[in-house]
Amino acid sequence: METIAKTQAETGAKPRRSGLRYWDLYLMLAPALLFLLLFKYAPMYGVVIAFQDFNVIQGILNSPWVGLQYFKELFLFDEFPRVVRNTLVISLMKLVIGFPAPILLALLLNELVLEKFKRAVQTITYIPHFISWVVVGGIFIDLLSPSSGIVNKGIQMLGFEPIFFMSDERWFRWILVFSDIWKEAGWGAIVFLAALLGINDELFQAARVDGANRLRQIWHVALPGIRSTIVILLLLRIGHVFDAGFEQVLVMYNATVYDVADIIDTYVFRVGLGQMQFGLTTAAGLFKSVIGCALLVGANWLARRMGEEGIF
Repeated sequence: METIAKTQAETGAKPRRSGLRYWDLYLMLAPALLFLLLFKYAPMYGVVIAFQDFNVIQGILNSPWVGLQYFKELFLFDEFPRVVRNTLVISLMKLVIGFPAPILLALLLNELVLEKFKRAVQTITYIPHFISWVVVGGIFIDLLSPSSGIVNKGIQMLGFEPIFFMSDERWFRWILVFSDIWKEAGWGAIVFLAALLGINDELFQAARVDGANRLRQIWHVALPGIRSTIVILLLLRIGHVFDAGFEQVLVMYNATVYDVADIIDTYVFRVGLGQMQFGLTTAAGLFKSVIGCALLVGANWLARRMGEEGIF
């Protein structure tokens, strides 16, 4: 700092404020900050509805306060334990089965030698990410239809009876997990593939010199090289463990599988808009957010204790 000040004194240059020096970068950041303020932070004021007997005509400011009444009703409500259990089960199934899928796909893509084939496979796998869940749900409903679906046609050709996949509680959760992997694995693999490309190639060369085969190189070089990326993304997924996929479940489920598919988000949507119980459903959403935040903080603390950087 003394050298910079001395140079400025010798040249007669006036010191510039750091904030004004990067005004163009702050200008580029302004739309993103405005988006966060308007659509992420400003709506947080609405959580006060969980503590009010909310009336649409009176509004948030004039609705009477009821304290923790809705939270007490929520925990005593017969359906709430079921929707919490369904949310956790579906989310954990996606976490355990779906989270490793993009890592495995990225490792396989990294092993491909032909660049054109590699780019083609990568493009084909991440395109489903841009397809709406409405379209994806329609595709899977048609494929698994007991009367005209190609899957049941194959089952009947093998001499078995058709399976009502979308209305069978034994199959529905697995359909949610598989369709989520099909849609998002390719997109998630981009992050891990970028992390793999950042690993020094000399490490792979040294492993080959030591006689390591491709599987050994993946285990001892590739996976340790992307460990920090895996930990960060895993922490973010843990923080969203109560987000089991609202759009996906809403599009694909039906009344026959409510017992295994009705999650907190669909319950809030169905009860909040259908029965106009805004306070009760806001309390459910606030409960989900608080638990998710606590899980994120706890997982981050555990990761830092294990020697990782964490996310904060």
